[in-house]
Amino acid sequence: MPGQNERLAARLRAQRPAVGFVRRASQPHNICREIMFDHVKFGVSDYLASKAFFLRALEPLGVAVVSEGSPTYGVEISPKGKASLCLYQTAEKPAHLHLAFVADNRRQVEAFYRAALEAGGKDNGAPGLRPHYHANYYAAFVIGPDGHNIEVVCHEPA
Repeated sequence: MPGQNERLAARLRAQRPAVGFVRRASQPHNICREIMFDHVKFGVSDYLASKAFFLRALEPLGVAVVSEGSPTYGVEISPKGKASLCLYQTAEKPAHLHLAFVADNRRQVEAFYRAALEAGGKDNGAPGLRPHYHANYYAAFVIGPDGHNIEVVCHEPA
């Protein structure tokens, strides 16, 4: 008998995607790229370390500083004209997140992985195909400074 997660996944697959985050295997991969967010902001325990990590790890995706204030206000980083990631210093212990960023090609996934490890990230899955998601799901995973699971994924065929 399927568990609760399997039943939920089956129900979501059967529904028409409202904002592009639920996708049937027969649908083109780019439907997943519809963006729902303008920006996502979350607290980090070491602002300078986190800022340096994300800038270096995501540099292969074209990320740069868009704006910055004091550490308690934070920094906004983004590829040109796309949704942005905002980090700020907090005294609270941040909850662990899984952040997945889209790569245009598999070389960017590999470059992210190398850059993230060089920036102090911990391996959580080397670049490679993840066919249990779909046939062209090529991703790498790294644990960042606050324990966040940072992923870069390419949906394009090789």
